[in-house]
Amino acid sequence: MNRFYLDVHALQTVPPSNLNRDDTGAPKSAVYGGVPRARVSSQAWKRAVRAYFEDEQLLHPSELGVRTKKIVEVIAARIETADASLPPAAAQELAAAVVQAAGLKIEVPKRKADAASKNGGSEPLPEAKYLMFLSSRQLDSLAELAVEAAKDSKTFFKDKKNKDRAKQLADTRHSVDIALFGRMVADVTDINVDAAVQVAHAISVHRVDNESDYYTAVDDKNTDAEPGAGMIGTVDFNSATLYRYAALGIHQLADNLGQGLREDESVATPVRRAVEAFTRSFIESLPKGKINTFGNHTLPEAVIVKLRTTRPISFVSAFEEPVRGGQGGHVREAVERLAEYIPDIERKYGDDTSTLTWILRVGPNTQKLSSIGTETETLGDLLTAVGHAVTERLETPA
Repeated sequence: MNRFYLDVHALQTVPPSNLNRDDTGAPKSAVYGGVPRARVSSQAWKRAVRAYFEDEQLLHPSELGVRTKKIVEVIAARIETADASLPPAAAQELAAAVVQAAGLKIEVPKRKADAASKNGGSEPLPEAKYLMFLSSRQLDSLAELAVEAAKDSKTFFKDKKNKDRAKQLADTRHSVDIALFGRMVADVTDINVDAAVQVAHAISVHRVDNESDYYTAVDDKNTDAEPGAGMIGTVDFNSATLYRYAALGIHQLADNLGQGLREDESVATPVRRAVEAFTRSFIESLPKGKINTFGNHTLPEAVIVKLRTTRPISFVSAFEEPVRGGQGGHVREAVERLAEYIPDIERKYGDDTSTLTWILRVGPNTQKLSSIGTETETLGDLLTAVGHAVTERLETPA
């Protein structure tokens, strides 16, 4: 399959907020172009994208994965569902056996073991040493293999063929989120999955200095003779117009998903479904740091989506010199920068003739973007156009 990429760019303004905190509780930041910028880490936004898949039911639960250390507990529950005749203790033992057969290392956490011993509780279940990312179908398949092993659990997983089967089941039929964001397993590197998507740290297009809010809380039961606050504190925040960017390798996504998530569909169908779900989720999702404190629910003012056969291109360099803004805000100048920079760099590097471009924009400040691509009326229109173009490329012989 020929290599081709989907680039998603967005300009999004957020009011006073603290989307992504550092170890001191302050909003994360970075120096770019010689000045401090607001920053939201790629990890924070990828987590928001994954949560949005589920919250908005963009994908069926069977198309999503589970990332947890409690892999034995999760598989044991599936074993009990698959074979109700097995007692919980037997299901847990089988779950631990199939996990180890797949090459994953597990152990009872010392902290939990000590707490159980101190309180006279039962021995806690073993857990993986790190977060394991497995698809719903992989978990079900491992549970089914464990049920098969129940007839002869002591010798079943000593057979190399059965161990190989366990490893194979953990490395086939990947979920959409695993196919997109990849999986790294330090102990079993041959079941690693190369991520199809790369997400940049979102940064402000302008200089940002963090501010601090001093707050007090009053004790409802205090009398007039007890003046003063029940507690005081501070919370750091900033506000910014962010440039956000993600690059999705469609060829890698198709390879990761394999023959599809369902038996009765073509290879292109699950890829299109995954592309549309990711694009919508990346555009609409928002990290939830301090969301109850600030209520900073915004959507991007401008979205640019590019389908290209050349390497991915971020347009962050348009903002290496920070936008000055002023009383007119930052969006208009940021849009003007992009409207000038994008055609220039694509023309110079020969990408303008082979690249498809779609624009979704809101308000008069984004008007200048309408000339650099096909403008869509709604997000639904954009997703349909992107999905159609991806399917067409996938089904065109190389």
